[in-house]
Amino acid sequence: MELGASQLEARVVGRVAMPQGGDYPIHAVSLGNPNPSVPAVGYFGGVHGLERIGAEVVIAYLQSLVMRLQWDSTLHKQLESVRLVFMPIVNPGGMALGTRANPQGVDLMRNAPIASVEPVPFLVGGQRISARLPWYRGAQAAPMEIENRAVCEVVTQELLSRKFSVAVDCHSGFGARDRIWFPYAHTRAPIAHLAEIQALKKIFVQSNSYHRYIFEPQSLQYLAHGDVWDYLYQRSCTEADRVFLPLTLEMGSWLWVKKNPRQLFSRHGMFNPLIEHRQQRVLRQHQSFLDFLSRAACGHSLWLPTMENRAHFYAQALQDWY
Repeated sequence: MELGASQLEARVVGRVAMPQGGDYPIHAVSLGNPNPSVPAVGYFGGVHGLERIGAEVVIAYLQSLVMRLQWDSTLHKQLESVRLVFMPIVNPGGMALGTRANPQGVDLMRNAPIASVEPVPFLVGGQRISARLPWYRGAQAAPMEIENRAVCEVVTQELLSRKFSVAVDCHSGFGARDRIWFPYAHTRAPIAHLAEIQALKKIFVQSNSYHRYIFEPQSLQYLAHGDVWDYLYQRSCTEADRVFLPLTLEMGSWLWVKKNPRQLFSRHGMFNPLIEHRQQRVLRQHQSFLDFLSRAACGHSLWLPTMENRAHFYAQALQDWY
């Protein structure tokens, strides 16, 4: 933020109180064209305090952009056609405490006011039994936690105010493969913009022949209550001509544990690469995907499905995932 002060718009969108006193700010950083007529991409990390690698991936990409702004005229030209928004550490209190949940014991990805319409796995799908147990949703009828309210504010102002936008939320800890998840988590039904997701996947695969990502709806793995991206996507669908594509980058941490089984004895080791060269490899690996999203947003009019081929994309997506 200091290095790019002349090029960035940085603000504090909330402050998280800590149990032992004091607080931490939740930062939002924006760059690019603020005009609502251009598309936007949002980059989010640190929703779960244990998953530091997610925040590090977002921060590394932001740092790359800041350094390139000093010499890359092509980037300056690109930023005339897109708005980039960063919330690298959504849950600073949880990160400071080394916990998945926020300081109040609430799992932010189970906290939104949306419930699964189908049975969810016990505990994992979200529970209201106790904040002492993982995946706590928060008290019934309580407002969303301040961290989620900050996310909703930024997404509403910066992304949902535009005709086209994409968001990517960076996590780790599921499986031995890196996955790109899209909604829904609260139902196995396909989303309204399934054709657009299929088209986005197509141009990514065409442009990155040797990628290692699995694209899939989150519901193929498990269902959950309170998913904040399901909630925001549902809100985006109130306008028929708006396209908002929320994605989750779920980095597979089991591969890191397989290569270094001693990580199982560390809370952070189950969710993050602890050996330096593996961490550097992870940071390098995902930069191209984050950069791809900014370029795809700039050229969205060239690849989004049209009235003529939308049915084809939709049918192909149903065949692939449903």
